[in-house]
Amino acid sequence: MLLEGLQLPLTTPFYPDGRLNLRKLEQNVAAYSKTPAAGLAVLSANGEPAMLSDEETLEALRAAISAAAAEKVMLAGAFRESVKGTLAVVDAAAVLGYDAALVRRPYGLSGDARRTQETLTYFQAVADRSAIPLVICDEGLSLTAEMVAELAGHPRIAGMVAHDAAPDRVVALREATAAVKREVTVTAVFAAVTGRMLARHRASTGTVLGVEKLTGGGTAVAAPTASKASSLKTRTKTVGFQILAGGTARMLDALLAGAVGAMPPFAACAPQACYEVLAAWKDGDRGLAEEKQERLQSVAKRVEEELGVAGVKFGCDFNGYCGGQPRLPRLPLTGAEREEVETLMHGLRS
Repeated sequence: MLLEGLQLPLTTPFYPDGRLNLRKLEQNVAAYSKTPAAGLAVLSANGEPAMLSDEETLEALRAAISAAAAEKVMLAGAFRESVKGTLAVVDAAAVLGYDAALVRRPYGLSGDARRTQETLTYFQAVADRSAIPLVICDEGLSLTAEMVAELAGHPRIAGMVAHDAAPDRVVALREATAAVKREVTVTAVFAAVTGRMLARHRASTGTVLGVEKLTGGGTAVAAPTASKASSLKTRTKTVGFQILAGGTARMLDALLAGAVGAMPPFAACAPQACYEVLAAWKDGDRGLAEEKQERLQSVAKRVEEELGVAGVKFGCDFNGYCGGQPRLPRLPLTGAEREEVETLMHGLRS
């Protein structure tokens, strides 16, 4: 699966009484599907995954993908503490049609050599049984370059989100995984081809769609015949172990150091502004990319890093998406903080 470009990490809307607001989630996904983002990440850290029950997790994943454009890469957060729990979410995401699953190191698995081996075992065990590719979310330099190099060799681990995307860190990861080369399916203009795009194409041509073709395992299902054939044209592209910048502050530096895309939390409330940095970088216009990055620096630092999920959610409200309040025990912004965010984001309306 191609992970290049802006992968937008969604927030999770709740009603004022704390119930999951699936209707607003669907509206957000439909709106984000009209942005230039290459993909949408559901229940990443930005989506408060630890606040949802197993049932709510499945409801959120189902609602989000039902409203997403077929051309958007869909990533499902599967943040659980055990291999069994993680695989339960991954399996459900695969059935729903997600293109990849986000997984992170379980809390407590850090420190000595035994914990390192347990961490490697966790990721490898999930990847061995996963029906869809995995993307590792590395929070706080928890994984060494040597650990990443070992994991990158697994055919079901496609890449990682480096939350500390300092240039030297990205360079070290690139060097450690340089031997990894894979073929991915892309469109004629080298954009990602999602499983839903392939399913739609095969349905329109009346062929039998094998689940293993989309996810790497499963049984074949019959696709209905449509009267008009799809014109989907694909080719292959060779990619390495794909690294995404996980924050806004160092997004451009990470791209210049070898990252292929970004998943900054701030993109949920300012998708266009974040995309413009990647677009200028991709066009080779470093001066414009630096100008766009500088425009984001102070705003993203305050909203994303200091105010966290509550800040991002209010930023979503400010820019026409549904953010709402975080789920307790997280607290919403104070009146003074809301005024501050409104001032900071005044020039970043989407």
